[in-house]
Amino acid sequence: MSSLSHTHPHPSSSTLERDARQVSADHALIAPGEIAVGVVIGRASEYFDFFVYGIASVLVFPALFFPFAERLEGTLYAFVVFSFAFVARPIGTVVSMAIQRRWGRGTKLAIALFLLGTSTAGIAFLPGYETLGFASIVLLSVFRIGQGVALGGSWDGLPSLLALNAPPNRRGWYAMLGQLGAPVGFVLASGLFAFLVASMSSADFLSWGWRYPFFVAFAINVVALFARLRLVVTHEYERLLDERELEPTSVLELVRTQGHNLVIGAFAALASYALFHLVTVFPLSWILLYSQQSITEFLGIQIFGALLAAGGIVASGWIADRVGRRRTLASSAVLIAVFSGFAPTLLGGGTLGQDVFMLVGFVLLGLSYGQAAGAVTSNFSSKYRYTGAALTADLAWLVGAAFAPLVALGLSANFGLAYVSVYLLSGAACTLAALSLNRALGTRD
Repeated sequence: MSSLSHTHPHPSSSTLERDARQVSADHALIAPGEIAVGVVIGRASEYFDFFVYGIASVLVFPALFFPFAERLEGTLYAFVVFSFAFVARPIGTVVSMAIQRRWGRGTKLAIALFLLGTSTAGIAFLPGYETLGFASIVLLSVFRIGQGVALGGSWDGLPSLLALNAPPNRRGWYAMLGQLGAPVGFVLASGLFAFLVASMSSADFLSWGWRYPFFVAFAINVVALFARLRLVVTHEYERLLDERELEPTSVLELVRTQGHNLVIGAFAALASYALFHLVTVFPLSWILLYSQQSITEFLGIQIFGALLAAGGIVASGWIADRVGRRRTLASSAVLIAVFSGFAPTLLGGGTLGQDVFMLVGFVLLGLSYGQAAGAVTSNFSSKYRYTGAALTADLAWLVGAAFAPLVALGLSANFGLAYVSVYLLSGAACTLAALSLNRALGTRD
């Protein structure tokens, strides 16, 4: 890559953006490895926020915000609020694309991550139902929606830029790098909660201890904001985006001309996204309600599982570069379908069975999730790839993961664990159907 003369600096009124530009003034060239670092940092911070809220939805929110309900019903209510972020996320993407077209991507990213940090800190300071009554539930919902809007607005194009700048024979490897943010965020969030639960009394934890992870999430967002702005505002980054036509386009035009690609992209990774919450948030709620396992010990098992998932993600990059990203995704979906048949037996098989479910599930999650992002976004023409990749991810989360803990816990508690198997199997079937449709339409990897 050649450097670009700094003749047209990008205007911005953001102090953070100006500071980042000053730090990056002599940083003209951006290698794929550096883009990958920005992707991992950004995704890890988002996933830390994501899992802090998810774990709190099981351990804290039922007692704090829904004390009037039985523990199962309170957890289901908490999972309803949990889903609001995924519903709001596509809205955040649409609004943020308009902001970027008018004021630039640096301003858009600063607004999005400021909103994410503010919403997270707002939850940390929020009094419970006994103090504010129903208003506490309303405020929790508002802050959760704010997190969703912010996550939609935090799309920076780095994953697409990384994929387009990766060597042709290493696309699977570079595609998986950003996905490592998920296990990193989960390990940090779970480890922090495990430490707090183990070192505090139940009363202290429910009173004030649970708030610390949200304060940490706010601090991590500040670091991640500057790290990503450091890349986003460089002239070389702008040049690369211009060369690749990675700029926002009209959402209406995108839906009209590329609607079929949005649908295929949303369902192609459904098996992975369905499994995502069935090995993270849902089993924690099941163990708390229906098992004698220690929460601290179970979080430890999940942390170990997340490390296995990280290994699976890395392995998926190596495999995808040899057999193809879509074939890797399809093979993972078949394995998840097979795994779904054993899910009820394992979850109902006591401590050993539950631990096996977790560890095997995390390995399969790593193999599938490693290639879940961008496996079919190459279907979009260059003009629509920036917005198309963002909306595809939003829709995949909405369809595959938004209601997974709610549906899995509600159905399994009332009708049996067999419905966990049905849920996973349906996700795998949708993935295989979407990939078959993609192949039938004649698209190429």
